[in-house]
Amino acid sequence: MDAIIEGLPLFIDGFLRTLSLLGVAGVGALIIGIFIAAMRISPVASLRLIATAYTELVRNTPLTLVLFGCAFVLPYLGVRLDYFTLAAIGLTVYTSPFVAEALRSGVNGVSVGQAEAARSIGLTFGQTLGFVVMPQAIRMVIPPLINVFIALTKNTSVAGGFFVLELFAQSRRVINDRGDEVLAILLAVAAFYLIITVPLGLIAGAIEKRVAVLR
Repeated sequence: MDAIIEGLPLFIDGFLRTLSLLGVAGVGALIIGIFIAAMRISPVASLRLIATAYTELVRNTPLTLVLFGCAFVLPYLGVRLDYFTLAAIGLTVYTSPFVAEALRSGVNGVSVGQAEAARSIGLTFGQTLGFVVMPQAIRMVIPPLINVFIALTKNTSVAGGFFVLELFAQSRRVINDRGDEVLAILLAVAAFYLIITVPLGLIAGAIEKRVAVLR
């Protein structure tokens, strides 16, 4: 416990930075994911092609490579941002296609009759998607979306390899000072991650049961 208590300020600082990465990247991925999902089901073939290419390219690229590009390639191209912002951009880009695919599965789960009824009263594709289809789809895919954000929480640890002092990176600093207590330090780090992921999992389970009842 001495090692944990001594390193507690670093743990808390890293924990807050992890929460910040989760919040920024989560919101960014949700916004981009909604646009990509809309493009995937668009009647315009070129938009579907662009969205499909983006999804397949990013989803099949290792996260480490995405963060490497943000941390080193973007500055080389003249983008002057701090490493935290660059890591947030990388995590946003990497997570967005998973969000988009979750939303697309929800859209596909909405009855075709809903969209046909909306078009029959004169709604455009955008209006049908925004007012009729997407609200129902989001309700159905909240549990899988939360699972995506749980994965994002764990993925923030990769940012520690690119000069962002999030939770896992701070744990390495504590281990360097107290190498005789590695197991206790790693258990403390795991406990901090569980503070985020366990409530998210419980929320996903509760929402899934509520949606099932509403159906």
